[in-house]
Amino acid sequence: MDRSGRIRSLDGLRAVSVTMVIVAHLTRHTALPVHFNLGNLGVRVFFVLSGFLITALLSREQAATGRVSLSAFYLRRALRIFPPFYALVLAVAAARAAGLVSLSWSDVAHAATYTMNYNTADRAWVLGHTWSLAVEEQFYLLWPAAIVLAGFRRGLAIAALAMLAAPLARVATYLAFPAARAGIGETFPTVVDALAAGCALALARDALWRWPRYRRFLGSPAFVVVPLVAVAAHAGGKHPLFSLLVGQSLVNAAIALSVDRVVRFPDGPIGRFLDRRPVVLVGVASYSIYLWQQPFLDVRSNAWWTAFPQNLILVAVCAAASYHLVERPFLRLRSSLETGRAPRKARPARQAA
Repeated sequence: MDRSGRIRSLDGLRAVSVTMVIVAHLTRHTALPVHFNLGNLGVRVFFVLSGFLITALLSREQAATGRVSLSAFYLRRALRIFPPFYALVLAVAAARAAGLVSLSWSDVAHAATYTMNYNTADRAWVLGHTWSLAVEEQFYLLWPAAIVLAGFRRGLAIAALAMLAAPLARVATYLAFPAARAGIGETFPTVVDALAAGCALALARDALWRWPRYRRFLGSPAFVVVPLVAVAAHAGGKHPLFSLLVGQSLVNAAIALSVDRVVRFPDGPIGRFLDRRPVVLVGVASYSIYLWQQPFLDVRSNAWWTAFPQNLILVAVCAAASYHLVERPFLRLRSSLETGRAPRKARPARQAA
C-alpha cells in the first residue's frame, strides 16, 4: 500500500477493465470475434477485484477494531455507489420522458432497484449495463453479513463452495431451463464465483505466500501462462458446456492469480505500467466512466451523440462531471464520517472500493 492507504496497481487494473468494456462496445458487430466477449471479460475482472478488495478491507477492519460493523459497511457502500448511480438513472429517466431515448419504464425500475440482472428479456441498451452493478449490490448485501455470522475462516469455505456451485448452476440452467439461458452469467447464482474468487484470494493469499512453489511461480516469467489461460478459456465461449462448467472457472482463477501478482510485485514492468499516473487516473474514475459509457456507445442508435468520435468525447465529459461533481463530494463525506467514527490508532484505509 502507499501512504494514503491505497493498494497499488488496483486502480490500474480498473483502468484496464473499463477500457476493455469501452473497446468491446466500440467494436461490436465488427472485427472482434463474436465468441470473444471482451466486455464480459472486463466486467469479470471488476468482479474479482471487488471480491478481493471488499474482503481485504473487511479483514483489515477486523484486525484493527476486533469486529466488522455492518452498519458502517453499508453506509460506506451507499455513499460510494448510490449518488453517481442514481444520477445516471435519473438522467436516463429524464431523457426517456423527453423522448430522447427509447426504453420502458420497467427497465428504469429494474435499474433503480438493482434487479436488472434478472431482467434479461428485451431490455434497452441504455441501462443494460446496470446488470453488473446489480450483481455487485447483491454481493454487498450478502457477503459482509456472511462474514459477520460465519467468521473469516468459514468465509473461505463459503467462497470455495460458491466457486464450485456456480458452474453447476450454469450448466443446470443451460440444460434444464433453456428459456432462462439468457440470464446465465448475469443472475447472481450463475456469476457469483467471479466475486468468490476474489474473496478466496483475499482470505487465502497469506497462506499461499508461505508456500515456496507458489512464491516462485508468482514472481517467475512463467507466470505469463496465467493470463494466456484466461484469454484462451474466455475465447472458449463458442463451446457452451466447456465455458459454463470449466472455462469461466479458469478465467476467474487466472484473474485472481493475476491480481495477486500485480499486488505482490508492483515494481515489475506490469505493475509500473498500472501505477502510471494517466492509467491510475482512469482507474480512479472508472466507476463514473463505466456508468456513462453505455448511453453513448449504442451502435443501434442513429442519434448524433452515439456517433464516433463525439460519443467518446461525451463519455469523457459526462464521466468527468459525474466524478468531480457527484462522486468526489460523497467520497469526501464518507472519508470525514470514517475519520470521525474511527479510533485514532485505527484509521480506515482510503482505497476506493
